[in-house]
Amino acid sequence: MDTEIAKDDGIEHVVLLMLENHSFDQMLGALQEFDDAIDGVTSQSAATRSNARLDGRLVFQAPTKERQMKFDPHHEQVDALAHLQNNNGGFVSRFELAYKDCTDADLQDVMGYYPLNFLPALHTLGREFTVCDRWFSSLPGPTWPNRFFALSGTCNGQPIMPSGIEQLEPHWYTEQNQDTIFDRLNDVNRRWKIYFYDFPSALVLKQLRAPHNLESFEPIDNFFKAANTASESSPFPEFVFIEPQYFGVAQNDDHPPHNVMKAEKLIADVYNALRGNPGLWAKTLLVVVYDEHGGFYDHVPPGPTVAPDSKTSAYAFDRFGVRVPAILVSPHCARRVEKTIFDHTSLLRYLADKWGFAPLGERSARANSIAVAIDPALARTDTTSFIRVSNSSLIPDDPETEKNAENWNQTALHHFAEFLLKDEERAAAGAVKLAADAARIGTAWQRAMHSVGTALTRTGHWFSAGFRQSQIQRVARTASSFEQLKARSGRV
Repeated sequence: MDTEIAKDDGIEHVVLLMLENHSFDQMLGALQEFDDAIDGVTSQSAATRSNARLDGRLVFQAPTKERQMKFDPHHEQVDALAHLQNNNGGFVSRFELAYKDCTDADLQDVMGYYPLNFLPALHTLGREFTVCDRWFSSLPGPTWPNRFFALSGTCNGQPIMPSGIEQLEPHWYTEQNQDTIFDRLNDVNRRWKIYFYDFPSALVLKQLRAPHNLESFEPIDNFFKAANTASESSPFPEFVFIEPQYFGVAQNDDHPPHNVMKAEKLIADVYNALRGNPGLWAKTLLVVVYDEHGGFYDHVPPGPTVAPDSKTSAYAFDRFGVRVPAILVSPHCARRVEKTIFDHTSLLRYLADKWGFAPLGERSARANSIAVAIDPALARTDTTSFIRVSNSSLIPDDPETEKNAENWNQTALHHFAEFLLKDEERAAAGAVKLAADAARIGTAWQRAMHSVGTALTRTGHWFSAGFRQSQIQRVARTASSFEQLKARSGRV
């Protein structure tokens, strides 16, 4: 049934925008004031929901207008499992253990939720399209395994992400060798693109480093150009994955402590680009979702699920992670709430049904498809034509915190870039062992990205990035040029 629905639902293009580290209650919970069917937060319900501090004092849910969180709540697997204890009762105490000098206000941030209409993009889309209030992250854990689930239906048995000395071990960057959604799309001759700002984290999936896949990575500017010019003579990709900016003061992935309004601007920009081309908009589905909860409170306990494969020695993968914000945006999506239980593999199930390829693992094969939320009979013209995020809201209260911040995802990507460099050097020299100096992040990132660029020229593609080293070794921004690297192609 889902297969036939997906094939004939009027959707020809699917755009996935995946952001970082926020819970449903925090970002979309206030929408319950707009639509009582949404299982979110009201002033009445907030007064009844709390988490205990280490000394037993209670911290209740409360509205917040804090755009820039001072601390990044820990959200590794051990933290996420602790958050879920006692009916989602461990968020505050876990934060307090991690940050001994935190204030009452800092603890309140963990339990905070944004009031209705405070988030100009998410709340506008939530009021006008389909809010999925039972979309859970794929496992209780951090960014990498949840993103692997979203793009491949599994994380190959690895429920955590590299930290500390572990980041120097090459297995972190070689063992995610499973097929991806992009490989399946290749099998059925469907066009796809990954558009990125500074560094595409999807490259950690080994299959995406194959030359024929690297050809489909492009800078974010090309997304906006493609959306603007899409037509019968200039076809838009059938599947698009958008990677936000992960580094620098312009970071817009929504990872604390960066200003949440920068992610709002990204969401608005993507929506405006699609909405601004009537022909493209009429047959496009935009999926806006967060990879995991980032340590922020949500009141709905996640239920059981099935493992994606037999790799369960490190974790059983038998429970969803914390509920995350998710909105389905399309003229074929009604203004309503969808109560079906989804996780990140629900999109994979939908795409497999739509385009007739084999499922990516047992989880995605048994997942509920998002097809139930799409109505082919709808062709809405009553949705907002443009979302505006003011420039003044993009200015952080504390620019230095943004400038000097570095999170686990950034650090892990630094080390991944070092691995790419060493892998290239090894291939060139015929060596078989990674160098022991893999921790030289400051210049390693720059050299690694040059290495990636060199590797891409083998396929006539391009990719380069410029770097600077801040106090805690942070990338500033990409300074890449597609045509320059393409001109240097020819290396076999």
